[in-house]
Amino acid sequence: MAQDISISVIKRLPRYYRFLETLRDNGIVRISSKELAERMGLTASQVRHDFNCFGGFGQQGYGYNVPDLYEKIGKILCVDAEAKTILIGAGNLGKAVASKIITRQSGFKLIGIFDKNEAISGKIIQGIPVRHTNYLENFCIDNHPVCAVLCIPSYNMKEITDMLCSLGIKSFWNFTNYDIALAHPEVLVENVHLTDSLMTLSFLTGNGEKELEKIAKQLD
Repeated sequence: MAQDISISVIKRLPRYYRFLETLRDNGIVRISSKELAERMGLTASQVRHDFNCFGGFGQQGYGYNVPDLYEKIGKILCVDAEAKTILIGAGNLGKAVASKIITRQSGFKLIGIFDKNEAISGKIIQGIPVRHTNYLENFCIDNHPVCAVLCIPSYNMKEITDMLCSLGIKSFWNFTNYDIALAHPEVLVENVHLTDSLMTLSFLTGNGEKELEKIAKQLD
């Protein structure tokens, strides 16, 4: 089913899920597409279109049952899947990401954390001992993880990603600047470029008003 759905729709699903969770926690049981759209800065037709990609969930004249819709979108997102996941890089970023995976139901189960720094080997992060990367290959052979989270410097990446792909890793949550998809187009990659996001904000902060003025002049 997902292969016929645009990536833009797929990327909106977690946002729907997050908003619906807040509504549910606040005791809201029913919501219309118009009300949901207004809360999310979308249009009602876009909300209906997105949900219709998965068969549609609402009832005409009633709208959407919030707890039911929340549960159904959670199933679409496979939040209960608990796909075996390893994290490489136990620095400050790695610790924060590990906490997010452990404390938030997202479809992944963190089973191993690795770092090449011997000084932190054996330390416990979110109940999981940090292992040296020397043990990474054997751990993957024994435990069969399917996803890897990468929070390490980019210069280490080629050797590690080549090995992980050969060991059966099918998807990557990539916090590095290394383009895994170029070398391994067969795997799924979700890139998180924090610096790119910050630089985009820098541009908008410094030039946003000027760019809006240019667009306005073009429309005149």
